[in-house]
Amino acid sequence: MTAPTFADLGVPAPLVKALAERGIAEPFPIQAATLPDSLAGRDVLGRGKTGSGKTLAFSIPLVAALTGIRRQASRPSGLVLAPTRELATQITAALEPMATAAGLRVTTIYGGVSQGRQVSALRGGIDIVVACPGRLEDLMQQKVISLDNVTVTVLDEADHMADLGFLPGVTRILAATPRGGQRLLFSATLDNGVDKLVQRFLDNPVLHSVNEAAEAPAQMTHHVFHVGGVQEKKDLVHQLASGTGRRILFMRTKHQARKLAKQLTESGVPSVDLHGNLSQPARERNLAAFSSGEARVLVATDIAARGVHVDDVELVVHVDPPMEHKAYLHRSGRTARAGSDGDVVTVVLPEQRRDTQQLLRKAGITVRPRDVHAKSSEVQALVGEIAPLRAPAPVAQPAARKPDHGRGSRNGGSGGHGRSGGEHQRRGGGGGRGRDGQGGGSSSTSRGPRRRGQRPAGQSQRGVNTGG
Repeated sequence: MTAPTFADLGVPAPLVKALAERGIAEPFPIQAATLPDSLAGRDVLGRGKTGSGKTLAFSIPLVAALTGIRRQASRPSGLVLAPTRELATQITAALEPMATAAGLRVTTIYGGVSQGRQVSALRGGIDIVVACPGRLEDLMQQKVISLDNVTVTVLDEADHMADLGFLPGVTRILAATPRGGQRLLFSATLDNGVDKLVQRFLDNPVLHSVNEAAEAPAQMTHHVFHVGGVQEKKDLVHQLASGTGRRILFMRTKHQARKLAKQLTESGVPSVDLHGNLSQPARERNLAAFSSGEARVLVATDIAARGVHVDDVELVVHVDPPMEHKAYLHRSGRTARAGSDGDVVTVVLPEQRRDTQQLLRKAGITVRPRDVHAKSSEVQALVGEIAPLRAPAPVAQPAARKPDHGRGSRNGGSGGHGRSGGEHQRRGGGGGRGRDGQGGGSSSTSRGPRRRGQRPAGQSQRGVNTGG
């Protein structure tokens, strides 16, 4: 039986065209399952693991339902709630091409940045708001935004909302939207209070489940590497980071993530960090550098385990094994996305072996641990082609201080330049954080040979952040 096309599923022609222009021709299973019901205006409860295509599954019916509705200042017709700023930004990026094709305006609302632009956008008239709960509630309390005109509400990654303690705020927000509006809820699981949201706010929802939440993707290969000590671990991690493709290294603390990204970049492996201590502009720049290939390695805390969707990540490394099995599955889900193959490595010190064994058992992962070092054949096979090293940006020497003939310089140097370009290079070129936390050093955009299952960007849904 031939797989249905977007047109077969009832997607309006302008949106089919907008999808085709992005190289998206065939729906993913969760899209094929949910679109007939969501396009018909029914409430939908979608269950599927990360990378299954949830973002398009709700973006298409959202845009279709709002096409032609009269725009009003500060009163959006569509609302998408997301747990993290990164996910909100990526949802907006996936949503905007279709919204533009339908003549709709989209804006993103989240904390960590000045609210001025967000307020201006709302007052100028917005059709769809993609928001994190905290900042949205702030603006509601300030009477900057009203939800009484919302026709379609989407709650994405509801289980992660629960994990972060956002459900009370989400409940207040949903209660502020009109009863009778369409509601689409997507979640990997229905525990932690998500079921109560479904019971209260969804009207006779249609349940569509694609892949169980705890099921590891079929294309994902897991490895457990035992090392003898801290130095052996450091050498192994540097070796695993040295390949040509994208890889994400997960650390337990912000400090260690920043430190490792700096060390890798200084050793010739362009890397950026992602963690809660970075400003929002720095997060966005670092993620953009990783997405574009300017940096091949992203060193992250669990902030990137949910809500960060970059395709063609060929390797995830648990440098520090996570504390619980759900975190392991969400971290690992950054690879093997959208039909691509991927590998997951957990690096284990002697004192971590028992806990890691229990963690993997709870995650449903069966794998035989191997004792390795950086030059082991198993490691070399996994790393593949070694990328050419790229020297970090040179550190400029400060200009010689001129004699101060009594004038006094507020900036302590000749010419009154204060923080010179040389200092900026010293702070940003070493691969940790620059002035705003951006990693230094960049890599060649050459990716080397594609690994199994990979296709050039633009030929499929991969590479366009269609996952949810």
